[in-house]
Amino acid sequence: MASTAHFNKADAQKTPPLPLLPVDNEASELTILLKTYLKPKDIQKIWDAYRFSEEAHHGQSRRSGEPYIVHPVAVACTLAKLHLDAPTILAALLHDVVEDTTITNKEIEKKFGKQVSVLVDGLSKLDKIEFQDATEAQAENFRKMLLAMSNDVRVILVKLADRLHNMQTLDVLRPEKQKRIAQETHDIYAPIANRLGLNSIYQELEDLSFKYLYPMRYRAIQKAMKASRGNRREVVEKITAAIHQKLTEMKMDTEVSGREKNTYSIYKKMSEKSMSFAQINDIYAFRIIVKEANDAYSALGALHSLYKPLPGKFKDYIAIPKANGYQSLHTSLFGPFGTPIEVQIRSKKMHKLAEAGVAAHWLYKTKDAHLTELQQQTHQWLKRLLEIQSDSADSLEFLEHLKVDLFPDEVYVFTPKGKILALPKGSTAVDFAYAVHSDVGNCCVAAKYNQELVPLRAEVNNGDHIEIITAPLAKPNPAWLNFVITGKARSHIRQYLKSIESEESSRLGEGMLNQALKALHISPSSVKESHWKKLISDYGVKTKEEILAEIGLGKRMNVMVAHQLISFMDGVSHVKGKHKQLDVITIKGSESMAIQLATCCHPIPGDPILGFINKDKGLVVHTHDCLAIRKFKLDPDKWLDVEWDPSPDRLFKVNLQIMVLNGRGMLAKISSVITESDSNIDNVNVEESDGGHFVNVNFIVQVHNRIHLADLMRNLRKISDIARISRVKMKTF
Repeated sequence: MASTAHFNKADAQKTPPLPLLPVDNEASELTILLKTYLKPKDIQKIWDAYRFSEEAHHGQSRRSGEPYIVHPVAVACTLAKLHLDAPTILAALLHDVVEDTTITNKEIEKKFGKQVSVLVDGLSKLDKIEFQDATEAQAENFRKMLLAMSNDVRVILVKLADRLHNMQTLDVLRPEKQKRIAQETHDIYAPIANRLGLNSIYQELEDLSFKYLYPMRYRAIQKAMKASRGNRREVVEKITAAIHQKLTEMKMDTEVSGREKNTYSIYKKMSEKSMSFAQINDIYAFRIIVKEANDAYSALGALHSLYKPLPGKFKDYIAIPKANGYQSLHTSLFGPFGTPIEVQIRSKKMHKLAEAGVAAHWLYKTKDAHLTELQQQTHQWLKRLLEIQSDSADSLEFLEHLKVDLFPDEVYVFTPKGKILALPKGSTAVDFAYAVHSDVGNCCVAAKYNQELVPLRAEVNNGDHIEIITAPLAKPNPAWLNFVITGKARSHIRQYLKSIESEESSRLGEGMLNQALKALHISPSSVKESHWKKLISDYGVKTKEEILAEIGLGKRMNVMVAHQLISFMDGVSHVKGKHKQLDVITIKGSESMAIQLATCCHPIPGDPILGFINKDKGLVVHTHDCLAIRKFKLDPDKWLDVEWDPSPDRLFKVNLQIMVLNGRGMLAKISSVITESDSNIDNVNVEESDGGHFVNVNFIVQVHNRIHLADLMRNLRKISDIARISRVKMKTF
């Protein structure tokens, strides 16, 4: 059968829209859409829901002056185009009834059933809960919506259709509100539509967001596109006709269409490649729809014989579908007159899936393997969102992780067992490890890409075979937060660090409180549970550990907490002036989160030290002569006596400045001596030469203690070309 060809002219006259109201009118758009796929009894229920909603919203108008019922009907029309089931259409017509009228969710359940009431409840905002600000309220609304979505994905489908109509009618709002809603749509709703495979909704949301966020840029590109249509139509029609003729010669049953790219995608290309509109030749893309998947590859061969393909611009999303289920062959070609053109080739079923995405679950009831896989992938994504939500400290953090997790660009990699994983572009080995399983991420120590060892921060590339090496005692590293990009990885690392910080701060705080109690001649064992309960109530916290952690972090003074605990004790008197000195805190150097060694002076075992209580950082240890602490010595309440543990269990950093003869091979000689002295180099920096014979080299080296440092410096002095070695207490690089 010969192929058919057509071109979607953006400036063609549109047919007048069908009337939206009343919905039970045979000529209404919604009724016509519903009759294509629903049974009469379901349509009758939808008419009942329309009349119920119209009555509930009676007297209410939108900002445009239209009756409010126009909005739910428009939302229902969008969902009917996707062939969503009757309960979803009912929820669309009723989704604002509970929020904006006196009707309760119980009434909805009684009249339309439990399934519809659950969908409506998932869409209701949290107006009755008080929030500190609009951002927190927005974040909590997203959290609730996505939790409801994890139980039934139709919640988000209705929400996306709702947002689409709101964006289509945004003109009547104030510019500042337009920008706020457009930004929210661009950051959250459009990426969710993309992630769920709702291509038509995704592209329209992107375009509308762009229109209100950058109105002048939007108008300029629209004007340029309109002006160029006449000039480019001849080229587009020639390409369409050539493709049509080639496929007809091969007797393929296909449809060929040319379409204009959406405004935002053109702007994005101009922005990313720093190009003007005139420099962009491929504002039109071509789509070939074939009967079966195998025909797509035959059509691809025909295209490549017609026009030369651009090297490296072919993508096979049929063999490896996108995470949202999207399947097509993508190729870029050198068209006539040297014009680059983009072509998508897909089957009819793939095309419907590309437009409907996860909504196709209701469109196709067959046991299709790909559709089942798409549903599983969507379920896995929703499950991952639930994990992120449970690991996030609050709604704002969850919203941050969600935004990160909605990256549109993806790379596809293989596990050792050959399973394909889709990760956001820019993901690292640690992101991959957490994508496999949270336990793998928490315990990862190394990675192999294609059998070669790579650093954990190495970015993954399409087609990489990745193996993660784990160790049972390994733990997440705070430095990972500097390079991981997936929401799951970030939330798990943060959750671990918070728990560790809390545990360590609590242990430190307990030691500090016990010292304060002893200084006041009170045994820590005499503090009863009842005393702690009173203190917890006074402070408005939930547990004793919270108070101890705040002491360890410097947010509460140990002496003040001790005084308050004593005040709850019967028969305990405290005479001012009879304090004894607090016990000295012992520093091992491995406390990590609760006790930090200052980077300005790099204290090491053997140095006289002082502990400074820093809010949010806990106890920071400095050398007693550190220049950075002089201004704080005026506040003695923030200082604690500390001493080194006799057997510290780690290496410590020291800043050394070495003046050396400027000659070839000197760095290698110095590095060799440092290694032979059982020390490590953490950092090295060579100061710019002033043209003289000598140059200063700054090293940060790792040593066990002052004795080890003295041995290292003695060994370095044996190098004849070294003029001077000194330990620097203030950080110079």
